[in-house]
Amino acid sequence: MTNDQLKQRTKQFALRAIRLADALPRKMSADVLGRQLVRSATSVAANYRAACRGKSRADFVSKMGTVEEEADESALWIELIAESGILPVAKVSELLREANELTAIAVASIRTARRTNPQSAVRTPQSR
Repeated sequence: MTNDQLKQRTKQFALRAIRLADALPRKMSADVLGRQLVRSATSVAANYRAACRGKSRADFVSKMGTVEEEADESALWIELIAESGILPVAKVSELLREANELTAIAVASIRTARRTNPQSAVRTPQSR
């Protein structure tokens, strides 16, 4: 997958999350979860774009770390929307799958970037 394809994929993920949040029922819990989902899902797209313009490998790894965290956080909000009964699991399962796939892609990208530059200033928790 090219950078441009992944940029488009993360943008589509953000748009789908926005549409999901807009479709939630008007109640306090749904509003809170919807806002959190929109924040984290749009952050996935924004931080991936920023990572593509990273000034160094360490900058790329750092920004991809944020992509990983925000994609995983998006999965949490989607899970909470389903498990709380706000929306049926069937309505959110595809978006949840995409959040998990984007998390896995970010993890793999970070591992690859670290492996290709073992002298990186960015260290894994195990290397400290």
